[in-house]
Amino acid sequence: MHKRVILIILILSSLIFTTQPAHAQDATGPVYIVKPGESLSSIASDFNISVNELITFNNIADPNLLAAGQQLVIPGLEGVSGIVDKMRINIGDSYRSLIRRTQISENLFRKLNRIISPSELYVSAPIIVPQQDATSQLTGVSQGTGESLLELAVKQNTDVWALSHYNNLQGSWDGLPGDTLFTTGGNGEQSTSGLPSAFISAEIRDLPIKQGGTGVINVQTVPGVTLGGILVDHQLHFFPMEDGTQVALQGVHALLEPGIYPLRLDATLPDGDTQSYEQSILIVSGNYPDTIINGVDPLTLDPAVIDPENEQILSIVSPVTPETYWQAPFTLPVDAQSCIRAWFGERRSYNDGAYNNFHAGVDYGICSETHPYDAYAPAAGVAVFTGKLVVCGNTTIIDHGQGVYSKFCHQDEFYVSTGEPVEAGQLVGKIGGTGRANGPHLHWELWVNGIQVDPLDWLIQAYP
Repeated sequence: MHKRVILIILILSSLIFTTQPAHAQDATGPVYIVKPGESLSSIASDFNISVNELITFNNIADPNLLAAGQQLVIPGLEGVSGIVDKMRINIGDSYRSLIRRTQISENLFRKLNRIISPSELYVSAPIIVPQQDATSQLTGVSQGTGESLLELAVKQNTDVWALSHYNNLQGSWDGLPGDTLFTTGGNGEQSTSGLPSAFISAEIRDLPIKQGGTGVINVQTVPGVTLGGILVDHQLHFFPMEDGTQVALQGVHALLEPGIYPLRLDATLPDGDTQSYEQSILIVSGNYPDTIINGVDPLTLDPAVIDPENEQILSIVSPVTPETYWQAPFTLPVDAQSCIRAWFGERRSYNDGAYNNFHAGVDYGICSETHPYDAYAPAAGVAVFTGKLVVCGNTTIIDHGQGVYSKFCHQDEFYVSTGEPVEAGQLVGKIGGTGRANGPHLHWELWVNGIQVDPLDWLIQAYP
C-alpha cells in the first residue's frame, strides 16, 4: 500500500512538471535584466521587436507584473549568449567609435543592433551591447595634429601596443589626427569621438529627450571658445559652469512629433575661426493622455483673443538673462500637502473640438490643510510680469535666469510687483479661479528657452 501511494505521487509529480511552461532561461538568446521604471513596451521598442514576441518567448503570464531585476531572453538573436545591456548614443558617437568603446566585433555589433547602415546611429537612440564591467571601461583620447601614436601613448601613460590593440589599428602609423581612440586608464582630458578640435567633450544628459522635456547639453572646449548651436529649431545659449564646462538648457515642445531632428554645435575660436558639428537626435513620445473639457467660455478659445495673449507671453519669456538666480532643484509652488488636478502635456479637446491643444503646465488644486490658497516662488528670480490676461487670468511671471521662467495663472491676488526680486519659497500670490478656470487652482508653467516643459521634472532633479 505504501509503495502504491509513492508511485501515485511520482506519477502526479511527473504530470505537473511536464505541463509547466518553459522558463525564460530555457529559450536561447541573450539575457536582458529589467531596470526600474521599464515596461515590456519600452524594452521591446529598444530591442526592435514586438511586445508579443517578448511575451511569447519568455512565457510571461501577466505583462503587468514585470519587475526590476527580472531576466528576459531577447528573441531574434539566437546564437548570441550572455547578458546584454542598453546604452544611449550621445553627441559625437560614431559607428567606429562605438565598436571601439564597447570592444565587440563589428559583426556582433551589427547583429545585436540589427544595423543596416551606420547612418541609423543618431543621438539618444538605444544600442545593445554585452554587459561590461565598470572597471574595464575605456577612456577616450584624441590624437592631436602632428602628434604621433607613441607621443599620445606616453602622454596617456600607456603604450602603442595597447592603443593598437583596443582600437584595432595595424600599428603606430595607423592613427589619424583628430580620431578618437580608447584606452584603459589615461591621464588626459576625455575626448568625445568625432568632434572638431575645438571640442574636448560634449554630452546630452538624461537621454532620451521626450516631448515636453528639457535638454541639458554639457560641452567642454579648449580655452577661449564661444559656443552656440541648434536643438530642433531653437538657438542654444551656453553659459559657463564652475567646473569649466559650458551648459545650454533647451525645452522641447510637447506637440513636436516624435522623430529625428537636427542637433548642431557651433564653436568660435579666439582667432575668429569657426567649427561646427551636426548630428541627428531622436525625440521620443511623452505618452500624454487625451482629455475632453466641456463648458469652456468660447471667448477664451477664440484665436483673436488667444493669439495676441500667447504672443505677449512669448515676448516676456524670450529674453535670456545671463545670471542664474535659482539653486536647484526647484520646490513646490504650493503647500506641501499638494494635489495635482491636471498634468502637463495632456492633449485637450475643448467643447468637443479637435485635440489640437495641450495642457502647458501643472494644475494644483486646493487641498492643503494649512495654507490652501498660498502660491510660492519655486525658485529665486525676478518678477517680470504681474497683470490680468483673458485665458491665464491674474498672472505672475518670474525670470529665474538663463532663459528659465515660471508662470502662475488664475490667481486672485498678487503679492509681488513687476521688477521685484523674489526668493525661493516666497509667498507671491493667492490661488484663485480667474481666467479660463473651472474652479480655484494654481496653473504653473515652466518655460525653458521659449518652450513650455514639464515642471515636475524640475522638482525631482537638479538643473543644470
